[in-house]
Amino acid sequence: MTNKEFDEKFRYDEKDLGVNCKEGKTVFKVWSPMAERILLRLYDKDGGEPFLEREMRLGERGVWERVFPESLHGMYYDYLVRIEGKDVRTADPYAICCNCNGSRSMVVDLGQTDPEGFPEDRAPVVEGEQIIYELHIKDFSYDKDSGIPEAYRGKYKAFTIEKTGQSYPTCMEYLKELGVTYVHLLPFFDYGSVDEAGDGNQYNWGYDPLNFNVPEGSYATDVSDGTVRIRECKEMIQSLHKNGLRVIMDVVYNHTYRNDSWLERMVPGYYYRYQEDGSLSDGSACGNDIAAGRAMVDNYIADSVMYWAKEYHVDGFRFDLMGLLTVELMNRIRRELDEEFGTGEKLIYGEPWRANSSPMESGTRAALKVNTGCLDEGIGIFSDDTRDAIKGHVFREEEPGFVNGGDGLEALILHAVTGWRDGGAVFRPRSCAQIINYVSAHDNFTLWDKLVLSMHNGESDFSTRYEDVLAANKLAAFIYFTCQGSLFMQAGEEFARTKFGDENSFQSGPKLNMLKWSRTVEYKELVDYYKGLIHLRKKLPGLCDKHKSAALRIRGKSIHADKVVSFRVDNRDFDQAGEWDELYIIYNASLKEHQLDLPAGKWEILADGKVSDCRLKVPEDQASVTVGAGSGMLLGRYGVEG
Repeated sequence: MTNKEFDEKFRYDEKDLGVNCKEGKTVFKVWSPMAERILLRLYDKDGGEPFLEREMRLGERGVWERVFPESLHGMYYDYLVRIEGKDVRTADPYAICCNCNGSRSMVVDLGQTDPEGFPEDRAPVVEGEQIIYELHIKDFSYDKDSGIPEAYRGKYKAFTIEKTGQSYPTCMEYLKELGVTYVHLLPFFDYGSVDEAGDGNQYNWGYDPLNFNVPEGSYATDVSDGTVRIRECKEMIQSLHKNGLRVIMDVVYNHTYRNDSWLERMVPGYYYRYQEDGSLSDGSACGNDIAAGRAMVDNYIADSVMYWAKEYHVDGFRFDLMGLLTVELMNRIRRELDEEFGTGEKLIYGEPWRANSSPMESGTRAALKVNTGCLDEGIGIFSDDTRDAIKGHVFREEEPGFVNGGDGLEALILHAVTGWRDGGAVFRPRSCAQIINYVSAHDNFTLWDKLVLSMHNGESDFSTRYEDVLAANKLAAFIYFTCQGSLFMQAGEEFARTKFGDENSFQSGPKLNMLKWSRTVEYKELVDYYKGLIHLRKKLPGLCDKHKSAALRIRGKSIHADKVVSFRVDNRDFDQAGEWDELYIIYNASLKEHQLDLPAGKWEILADGKVSDCRLKVPEDQASVTVGAGSGMLLGRYGVEG
């Protein structure tokens, strides 16, 4: 039987797989068309032998079911699945709660897990611009200087502390003052690469999914009770909403932690891609690839996304290695979220690449960068083109970009400012709304480390306050904050975050990865610069415009000299009225100051290489401006004609 024939025969589109426990009734359902027998086993605690075993009943389309007329809230369970005469134990692939380390599933009445007021929780209104702040839950509060109580450090609960009592803002208070609008949290579904019962030094980024619909237990204050992780995860999201921040969940649907997953045990060979020789595909470089494009795989992923959006009030999703998923699946997810919550209410973006090649299902297209034009306009992609043009290639530590000494990059920078809508790339986004501009993320070197390595090679000391690196950091931020598209920044980029040259710190421990809050004081100048850029960006509708025609607002792109470029932005006639009719933006990455003529009019300097969000009037008889070496300048004027 071909994959297509199998899907046609066994596709099940109802949304009731897993365990439904409410109103004094518990229903177990699993999909396993290949099974000859499934035995449900119930446990009254995490461990020991089952106190009850019951046969599941096979219904239509390979769905097995067992109904209990009472609530089994708090009970643990697993299955014995017989396929080709062999019994295999498995947890529930559709589980929404589990034991410590996720080896056994748990029945839960979700209504009993809501914090007070959670049903009334709503996402805050985002005004002005989408500015995304990427954050690891443990990194946020592990530092003792965070001021978070020890029991909450590195946990969901840290986000519920609004004031830490420190002499300078940290954690939630800091996020609010910074001005970002979205907090992007690295994976917080249950992952397999840490021991949840281990000490607080357990650490991983979390890109190793074990139970896709269960919150990670190591971030909970109690791992022995599966309901605690659910409640505290909801408390975290509720607190972020209360403080004016939306929440993006980093999701990893492209592979599983191990090849012998619950999905594999329930339906062997179905959920993974295979090469022609029968070996597992490894486009993820993690040992396996989920077979997106098959009916029940796509249902599983789409239903999981909807579950997190509905049950946990998650406001957006970042898709890891989205290039291993399909255009068709991503567009489906976009459509279903829009139908449920309203068009564009939930943010979606992802990495439009994969680690290695991977065989796709017939009739599908990979959600790669080259297929950006096939994706719904409401699906964003990380712009590695912009990133590398600004700071140099991420995998070549000494290679400079525009801000740190690279040559011949002027044209690429000017393409980037339009969100690559001017034909300057091999791909063509449908609109700049699809472009996520950034210069650093959890992967690869921090921006500070990359700049130090490329500008001070051979004498790199990541703890040294290099003034030229500080200036390059400011210019890098200035550039991507003045490009069309949405904005994404790694937590700590704004206070020169260093991982001391570790480019892949996914398991390097919390002491290396944590946000060192004292650096917000040490690098206050840089923090204030980012704050100013964030505040200023929200006031510039010409840069925030996401319509297909937004690139037409970019005028007069010019290369004046090596490493010196400028352009103008029409800032008028938008839904959001701007304070200035036209913007004039200059990037000077050279080692000397540069003088440029000003068009006639009333100009203000809104930002330069030292200060952002300033209002410095330019005398009307002044015909030019001087842009400092290694810096940018943003000016606004009134009364533009034409």
